[in-house]
Amino acid sequence: MSGVNDIPTFSEPRSDDLFLGSSFGLHSYADLEKFEDFFLQFLFDFDHDFNKPVGFLAQSSDTLIFAIAACWKLGIPFVSFDIKAAPLELNRQISQIDPGLIFADKDLQSTIEYPDFIDIMQLDLPRSLNMEVVLGFDAKNFTPTNDPDQIFGYFFTSGTTSGTPKIVPLKRRQMLYAAHASAHNFKPRKNHFWLLCLPLNHIGGISIILRSILYGSAIFRMKSFHPKMITTFLTENKLFQVASLVPTMLRRLLEQPAFFVHKNFKAILLGGGPIDVELIKKCRNKGVPLVPSYGMTETCAQIAANPILKPSGTYGPIKSVGTVLKPNKIQIRDESGKPVSINTSGEIWIKGPQVFDGYQYLDNTTFFDDNGWFKTGDFGYFNANNQLFIDTRRSDRIVTGGENVSPFEVESELCKLPNIKEAAVFGIEDKKWGTKVVAAVVTKNGKHVDYHSVKNKLKKRLANYKIPKEIINVEALPKTRTEKIIRANLPELFLTSAEG
Repeated sequence: MSGVNDIPTFSEPRSDDLFLGSSFGLHSYADLEKFEDFFLQFLFDFDHDFNKPVGFLAQSSDTLIFAIAACWKLGIPFVSFDIKAAPLELNRQISQIDPGLIFADKDLQSTIEYPDFIDIMQLDLPRSLNMEVVLGFDAKNFTPTNDPDQIFGYFFTSGTTSGTPKIVPLKRRQMLYAAHASAHNFKPRKNHFWLLCLPLNHIGGISIILRSILYGSAIFRMKSFHPKMITTFLTENKLFQVASLVPTMLRRLLEQPAFFVHKNFKAILLGGGPIDVELIKKCRNKGVPLVPSYGMTETCAQIAANPILKPSGTYGPIKSVGTVLKPNKIQIRDESGKPVSINTSGEIWIKGPQVFDGYQYLDNTTFFDDNGWFKTGDFGYFNANNQLFIDTRRSDRIVTGGENVSPFEVESELCKLPNIKEAAVFGIEDKKWGTKVVAAVVTKNGKHVDYHSVKNKLKKRLANYKIPKEIINVEALPKTRTEKIIRANLPELFLTSAEG
């Protein structure tokens, strides 16, 4: 890790510059400064334990963005929970993190078994900005941290191996380096918008907020993805300079006949799924600048990216996710842990100040080598120009519509149902979702399961995007001699079922 003197620094945003725009209006950085005082005094008034993170369980809103931004500015760790999570999953995560307070939407409060929750409307933005806040003694003497090794937030992975999501504590150092590295490729201008329509429990969405603060640029928040409205913004409004999307969103935009981007638009940052060559070609044909990238929660979003090129954002080779963002490093290693030569596929290992220091509550010796290199579980290769290509992402993980799904978690829930003996969950390429979740099941009595019945039962235990879009009945699952499921053979079951 770099020394303290090497930590990137950023100028404070100017008070009169734009911070946030939405259908509810515009807000400046002066508004954020005022909200910080309100938020801090609020935490003291409700006896928040500052040794614990602040929790959020709320839909996207201007208030939620202000609250997350205030946590960063004040140096208060936070965790934003998935509003789509099933109650069992949600309450398990809450007990693991043990936040001091949870700010929750009214309609979600009944899903949590936690005494210290507050209606997020108590932080209502118009109300908070119209109040005259008088800081008490404790709040006046509160000193925001600038310690790069302090945790700024806790994030959950999708649980790719055990079915149980891992907890990733991210430190301020990681965000500072991530923002600094990305700025060499692209940084929005002040008073120009970065379009935010991603969920606010993922690092992808939250990093837009924090990087905008560091750059002193503005965010435009959309509560949900609306293709026609976004088409209007990116085609006609020159204040929009960048948008972060997942492949499913981009595909829906390209289906809009009127979708183009204005000449001052800088780039669509694309993550959350595998490279879709046809999608990239369509962008190139429309002159839409696109930046496919590679990253994960553990690296505070992108750690490799393509450059922004003009006039149409094209680059070569088309399947590459670009080069590693300095000063981070990536190695490709074989099964014995030795680096491989160029154009040879192997496992991706990463090291650098953007890489996290380890999962919460786990033995991290299985994830890091003795020299601090992190084993991603992803596979890929470098070409002669040091451009990275991804073969498979954490081999068993399913990325559907930009959401991460652990097959192990879904299989576990399927096998709890009365008539299901075994289950294997996998992804199938799909035009709408990028990849759709499919399950193959073996029943106890040989009778086929009813899809709608299974779906209704799973709704109580799993987020909707984790529920299989199709279930096929099979006599046996493909297995090795040691009874391990051969996951590479699972798509064949689906194709055979479709043909039958």
